[in-house]
Amino acid sequence: MGAKTEKLLSTLKLQPVVPVLIIEDAESAVPLARALVAGGLKAIEITMRTDAALEAVRRVADEVEGAVVGAGTILNAAHFEAAVAAGSQFIVSPGTTQELLDAARGSDIPLLPGAATASEVMALREEGYQVLKFFPAEQAGGAAYLKALSSPLAGTLFCPTGGISLKNAKDYLSLPNVVCVGGSWVAPKELVAAGDWAGITKLAAEAAALAG
Repeated sequence: MGAKTEKLLSTLKLQPVVPVLIIEDAESAVPLARALVAGGLKAIEITMRTDAALEAVRRVADEVEGAVVGAGTILNAAHFEAAVAAGSQFIVSPGTTQELLDAARGSDIPLLPGAATASEVMALREEGYQVLKFFPAEQAGGAAYLKALSSPLAGTLFCPTGGISLKNAKDYLSLPNVVCVGGSWVAPKELVAAGDWAGITKLAAEAAALAG
């Protein structure tokens, strides 16, 4: 698990915000990813919530220099294997099942598993996971909740996702147990639909600047 944890951390530490994307049209995947990379967000999560998602992962992996593409909303072993075959370099799940953990154990591609309670975090720690997704962040207790976990569950790092925006991202990023946050605000649907890639690059640059 050590090598995969290091691989995952090296990806998550590329930037303070990982874009969480729902891509309806695979044709938009490459220009969208290029716009995000140009703004300083190299690690990109494409969620498996649309029919275009796997093709979007494949195109970004093949065509976008500098991008580190991952697949999100992975719910089972079949999702995991399909996402890896498409070129995903990391896998993100909203929660965890034994089936998913078994699939991850047999793969070189790291999993960022979701957890929302102390018990779920403890169970994943027993499986060897040191880096977790905290989801849904705002609805599950927000930055105050994660801060409360930092002492009793020291050594576990989180990427909170869910309800995070430019307005509250720093509340999470200031915590000692947060490595980055996930957010969809850097690629609004209306800008993607309009092909406003310059606008998305600007939002990405604002998000990347949160590191300072």
